[in-house]
Amino acid sequence: MSADYDKIILGIDPGTNVMGYGVLGIKGKKPEMIVMGVIKLNKIGDHYLRLHRIYERVSGLVAQYLPDEMAVEAPFFGKNVQSMLKLGRAQGVAIAAALSRDVPIAEYAPLSVKQAITGSGAASKEQVANMLKRLLNISDDKMPSLLDATDALAVALTHFYESSKPQLPKGPKSWEQFIAQNPDKIVKR
Repeated sequence: MSADYDKIILGIDPGTNVMGYGVLGIKGKKPEMIVMGVIKLNKIGDHYLRLHRIYERVSGLVAQYLPDEMAVEAPFFGKNVQSMLKLGRAQGVAIAAALSRDVPIAEYAPLSVKQAITGSGAASKEQVANMLKRLLNISDDKMPSLLDATDALAVALTHFYESSKPQLPKGPKSWEQFIAQNPDKIVKR
């Protein structure tokens, strides 16, 4: 799989009822969708067994697609502390599954993902899905019914955009530091 691409990025949208995943292949500077889908967990009654299933499935995705990197969406901070705790555990287990295979992790806030994909941090899940469809030329028959999958693919694409940005050299923090580092460039009159 990875021989066909310069880089493979696995995106994860953590959830305790439904967890989305999306895999992007990068050829040169062009991203393309390899697969996206969901892991349905709502039929598993015990929370700890759900976490075990997340670990198994993310480990399986890593083994199958051999990603070079994994991007995960950071939990959205809501008012329900118990929901946040469960979501954080799901995210942690997905991260642990990738780290157990030495896959580097990047994390992105939902607002950053929406901004990167649609240009608006206030975009809806449907707007993100429609923009992904256009950006990656995804046909209607490949679009999932559950938007957790497109959210995960959006996280992977955000990571591609962020990791593709040129790194600017670190400059001096002040004029005094510049002068100290460049005494030969100072003209005295």
